[in-house]
Amino acid sequence: MKIQFCGAAREVTGSAHLITLDNGFTVLLDCGLYQGNSKEMDGFNRKWYFDPGEIDCVILSHAHIDHAGRLPKLVADGFRNEIYSTHATRGLCALMLLDSARIQERDAEYHNKRLKRKKKGGEMRKPLYVADDVAETMKRFITAPYDRWFRINNQIEVQFRDAGHILGSANVTLRIQEGGKEVMIGFTGDIGRPDRPILRDPQQMPEVDYLICESTYGDRDHESKPQEAGKLLRILKETCLVNKGKMIIPAFSVGRTQEIVYMLDQFETAGQLPRIPIYVDSPLAVNVTQVFGSHPECYDNQLNEYLLIDDNPFGFNNLTYVRDVETSKWLNTSKEPCVIISASGMMNAGRVRHHLYHNISDPRATFLMVGYCAPHTPGGMLMNGIEEIKLYGDVKPVKAKIERMTSFSAHGDRNEMADFLSGQNKLKSLFLVHGEYDTQQSFKALLQGKGFQHVEIPALGMEKLLAN
Repeated sequence: MKIQFCGAAREVTGSAHLITLDNGFTVLLDCGLYQGNSKEMDGFNRKWYFDPGEIDCVILSHAHIDHAGRLPKLVADGFRNEIYSTHATRGLCALMLLDSARIQERDAEYHNKRLKRKKKGGEMRKPLYVADDVAETMKRFITAPYDRWFRINNQIEVQFRDAGHILGSANVTLRIQEGGKEVMIGFTGDIGRPDRPILRDPQQMPEVDYLICESTYGDRDHESKPQEAGKLLRILKETCLVNKGKMIIPAFSVGRTQEIVYMLDQFETAGQLPRIPIYVDSPLAVNVTQVFGSHPECYDNQLNEYLLIDDNPFGFNNLTYVRDVETSKWLNTSKEPCVIISASGMMNAGRVRHHLYHNISDPRATFLMVGYCAPHTPGGMLMNGIEEIKLYGDVKPVKAKIERMTSFSAHGDRNEMADFLSGQNKLKSLFLVHGEYDTQQSFKALLQGKGFQHVEIPALGMEKLLAN
């Protein structure tokens, strides 16, 4: 048996890990899209370390595009078997993959029009996949609940447990019978944080022999929950009431947007929210919020209790969900102080790029970064302190205030991840994935200090033989 690390190896995006049994049966854990502009990763999304037509099944940890975003490409290139996920993950994928396809179609069309207009040499671009590929992909989903073993074939059983990362997210445990012996392989997916709004706390996995573990924030600690509420309200009041500017929050459509809206809803219920307009400018986030309402099995006790006093935790006075393009364009030029929550979280796609273009040079405005941004994305560059940024062919000076709140992260920090792993007492090998290399080295040292042995940081494409 072997594992090949086909994505998110010394990188934070593009999750994909291939398990091959001795008899040739293959299990692909995640099939994520690389998100970012690193030159070293050019072409990653169009290439495979394997033949898609020979993959026997996919097991999906959750619906984020960096974990699920290449599934339609896999199907378009020959995959014809089953995709296993939780119920909520399938519901989110139906929306997110279609949105991803439309973005790629528009980007390819825009690129090709520019080439024709300039009458210069260059390669015409094709979308990675189109909407029809998404429709074919969704036919292949088979869903399962949390905490129940289900069988893929006569050798492999699988269990999902709640990862507490986004709606429907799961860690994955495989119980494999091979050569008369049982081997347990675990995949953490993305480890969520304890005591976060909306979702239940991460559930520890069964003990395994081999573990593939994320390491996104393996070198830092997050802010605590009490600090985040006060900081969000302080930045909002300072930007909108004192400076009379716009507070723009680039936020992923799944999880982060709903968490921010839920927190603002609580401010409103408590009478603390100023009377300023708040907009969720993301059609995908609007649709995703409806999916959240369909899966109360994922809610934590706090949200269930809050529903007793507010039957709509994602809606309140002065909150507007924006679907149409005209209103989004009006927000770009409007001078009214307001809060705009818009995707994508890294500002490398979506409507938030237009809000970035129109507001980054306004000293009254604030961009509040509430999650991880790859270094080469606009969000990552702003957090690293760049003084100007090129957008739509124009160079814009950065005059807006850039704020950051790591407490909103859906990823556990180093100590939260180490606590999650504390029940693993029989590991033969622990593989760190889904993290920048320097961060992974720090996390490896932390884990070794806590008694974990055989911690490895695989490189992209590396294969590892597993002893039975």
